[in-house]
Amino acid sequence: MALQDKYKELIDAANAAAVSNLQVREQDNVLYVDGSTSNGSVKDDLWNIYNKIDPDFRSGDLVLNIDASAAAGTKAKVTTESSNLNIRKGPGTDQQIIGKAAHDEIVNVVSRPNEQWSLIRTDKGEEGYVYSQYLTQV
Repeated sequence: MALQDKYKELIDAANAAAVSNLQVREQDNVLYVDGSTSNGSVKDDLWNIYNKIDPDFRSGDLVLNIDASAAAGTKAKVTTESSNLNIRKGPGTDQQIIGKAAHDEIVNVVSRPNEQWSLIRTDKGEEGYVYSQYLTQV
């Protein structure tokens, strides 16, 4: 059975959920499903389908890489382990830290110049760049 047939339900669900930049490719007996969504529950639903098809994820024949970071124009929660999130002058760790967003704080996502960085604005009006992996859309 071809991997795209095995995971048809998952691929169909990703298409139905309008996962953006959806790419499905097979290489070396592994199916890669890449894309992004602004809705974390879509990513959870895809993982649940994967678990139904391959309980306990044992076959190792699928790489599900769906980015569910907050999208531009939305509100996001700072989801660091426990510390504050650095707000920087520009998108890069070499950029000056100009503020901090507290753990669990809700911020506005102004834009996403790339997959790694988001331009945010806090309720106090601080604006700058943060690492997108520490934001979860609300």
